[in-house]
Amino acid sequence: MTAVFYRGVTASYPRAAKSKGMYIFDETGRKYLDMSGGAAVSCVGHQHPRVVESLCQQISSMAFAHTAFFSNAPQEQLAEKLAAKFSDPGAKVYFTSGGSEANETAIKMAWQYWRAKDMPAKKKIISRTHSYHGNTLGTLSISGNLPRRRVMGDLLIDWPRIDPCYAYRYRQAGESRADYALRAANSLEEMIRRHGAETIAAFIAEPVVGASLGVVPAEKGYFRRIREICDKYDILLIADEIMCGTGRTGTFFAHEQEDFLPDIVTLAKGIAGGYQPLAATIARHHIHETFVTTGRGFSHGHTYVGHAGACAAGLAVVNVIDDEKLLDNVRTRGDLLQNELKTAFSDHPHIGDIRGRGLFRGLEIVADKTTKQPFPDEDNITKRLMKATMAHGLICYPGGGSMQDNLGSHILLAPPFILKPDHIAELIDKLRAIFSDVLGG
Repeated sequence: MTAVFYRGVTASYPRAAKSKGMYIFDETGRKYLDMSGGAAVSCVGHQHPRVVESLCQQISSMAFAHTAFFSNAPQEQLAEKLAAKFSDPGAKVYFTSGGSEANETAIKMAWQYWRAKDMPAKKKIISRTHSYHGNTLGTLSISGNLPRRRVMGDLLIDWPRIDPCYAYRYRQAGESRADYALRAANSLEEMIRRHGAETIAAFIAEPVVGASLGVVPAEKGYFRRIREICDKYDILLIADEIMCGTGRTGTFFAHEQEDFLPDIVTLAKGIAGGYQPLAATIARHHIHETFVTTGRGFSHGHTYVGHAGACAAGLAVVNVIDDEKLLDNVRTRGDLLQNELKTAFSDHPHIGDIRGRGLFRGLEIVADKTTKQPFPDEDNITKRLMKATMAHGLICYPGGGSMQDNLGSHILLAPPFILKPDHIAELIDKLRAIFSDVLGG
């Protein structure tokens, strides 16, 4: 018996006892290859000595001093480092404990920004279907994750949403990728006109969609057009890089590869590598300056904002990424991972698409490759994949799988940046066995 209210209320879980590098070990000594970093969290691997040492040193000198009264050195140093990586001089960084808090902070920044500019009617946040921005009531309201929304019934705020840039399912026959990117982006302008720009505060999107779609990058040119539309109608653009940021796609910020600059960008998961709960909301200079010059300030806060221990872990993680040149490994190993996945599974009768960037990859699983039809919901493919991956000693991130939403099941891969070729070979062997167990063929 247990007193724990588990994530899966009827589930039982092996107990993790230790971890090292690319592996987690349960209390029986069984080894699991971590090829998703949990949920794209463990970017520098488990138990990295530099991160452990930095965290221990900080906690031994000062674990916590409330940031309503004090700042602290790790917060100041990490903010300076993140702001320097962001392409807007004078950017400011607001630290919280997780991705939902970071996106909730971004929403409140957008609302209060427009109020400070005496445009309080700008309240609505446009997002995209099949997106995920968090699990608080506010962030779930801006999420387009349909199964999670259905569970909440009519409690959520019903703001407008547009389709994602999802070429595998939404690009029309004979349509070029450039034309599709433009058509997908222009749907934002249509939605703005329908609701009135004077009512829209911001548009939020993941540069590479994570858990809801199984790693879907936008087509080239999509986000440049989105930026043009937001500028035209005076709407803030929020890039949710909770899962795809902090180097996951091969550049520190995922939006760097899209050639646009958001007004606000959110980071979490990999920013502290799992060593502490940490997230960041980075705002461009003009947003922060508006709060300062108008005298309105920014009304918001959580107890653990700028937590010294969490920021110490984040600073150590970012320093490891930089000093060990791990983004080079993300790019080279990411290309190798994609090639090996395609070589092994592109001809599999139920693998419809293999996609992604850097060490952020997804495999979409379908009943029929020609029609892209998902497996029937009653087949429970996603749940069976999850069970099979753990049985084969593999940690990955199965998701999707709904005929109701016309989505295939998927496996999301987001391994630590220390990935080596032998880990990829081990992954391929395990996936072959898993697909044979669940899909046959």
